[in-house]
Amino acid sequence: MNVQQAKQRFGIIGISDALDRAIETALQVAPTDLSVLITGESGTGKEAMPQIIHHNSARKHNNYIAVNCGAIPEGTIDSELFGHEKGSFTGAHETRKGYFEVADGGTIFLDEVAELPVSTQVRLLRVLETGEFLKVGSSKTQKTDVRIAAATNVNIPDAISKGKFREDLYYRLNTVPIQIPALRERKSDIHLLFRKFASDFGEKYRMPPVRLSEDAVMLLENYRWPGNIRQLKNIAEQISVIESERLVTPETLVRYLPNIQETKLPTVYNGASASEMNEREILYKVLFDLKNDVTDLKKLVMSLMQGGMSDADLTTVQRLYPQLTTGEREELDYEIHHPPRTETYSEPIHEPQIVEESLSIEEKEKELIEKALEKHKGRRKNAARELGISERTLYRKIKEYDLT
Repeated sequence: MNVQQAKQRFGIIGISDALDRAIETALQVAPTDLSVLITGESGTGKEAMPQIIHHNSARKHNNYIAVNCGAIPEGTIDSELFGHEKGSFTGAHETRKGYFEVADGGTIFLDEVAELPVSTQVRLLRVLETGEFLKVGSSKTQKTDVRIAAATNVNIPDAISKGKFREDLYYRLNTVPIQIPALRERKSDIHLLFRKFASDFGEKYRMPPVRLSEDAVMLLENYRWPGNIRQLKNIAEQISVIESERLVTPETLVRYLPNIQETKLPTVYNGASASEMNEREILYKVLFDLKNDVTDLKKLVMSLMQGGMSDADLTTVQRLYPQLTTGEREELDYEIHHPPRTETYSEPIHEPQIVEESLSIEEKEKELIEKALEKHKGRRKNAARELGISERTLYRKIKEYDLT
């Protein structure tokens, strides 16, 4: 099984390099019996990795048990994991097998492993080191052959320093570390995930799936997503159910994004604090400033082509270019590769003179669009291909310049 096949089988959506590396590591370690520690923020999808490991190992035909360590009360966690003998504590009316006995020959996934009590950590360490455990209330040692995959969103070295997690257990679990990236580190995946969730909820509730406008996509991708994929899925469901308009604009989307002031958008607020502006003002200011940045960037590129630019100008170009949308990059790239030309002419008596065409970006852009439409007899698809821009960008420019 390769990375792409693993994504398809386990429903993983994304194309980011960090996600692919995590899946690739899981596939490589799967044939071994090494313990794996999966780290990442809450809601990033850590539970998919131990499933990939189990189903690509020699243990795949045996039991796979997932245990949420944080959901089991401290007084019963030992009984759940290792079992108990009849009469070992109040309510123990019969002997019970624990997960390590039931999963013998298979895999146990210990989610939120940092939530385990220290006394239980000692028992777990013994299993990892010797494969032995004791049922609660028993003095008879039992053997088990279980592969352990653990996950946590806690900074374990910090927990070790506070005495909440055993250092020796950490190194036993962390034989192979797998880091799952936060959603904000996977910007290329955010819109893909939203579209998948919107499609699923559209089918579930028997309605057309919601779609995002281009500006809404930009807002979505620059939100911090503290709840990661789980939060994105919840918001997609809320919008699918509540909104009657199927095209979601930034003004609509911002109502569903809590703490929007903390969003790290690609702009500077010119000294104004986020708390001084309401959410709608922030959104419009972001979009307006970004448009101005695009205009400045075009002017700087033209300056370079006409005679060079300063180090400060070059720094500005490097800062602004990654913030452009796909359509804006297409427009800028077209202008870079199709610069305004200068024409020379001479008179019999006078010295040669240089006549420059207009350097107005808007005028040149309008002229090129008109020529392309005329050449292709109004066929916008062909005109867009000739201009080297997307059809969507061409439609927008036609409307902006009031072309027919």
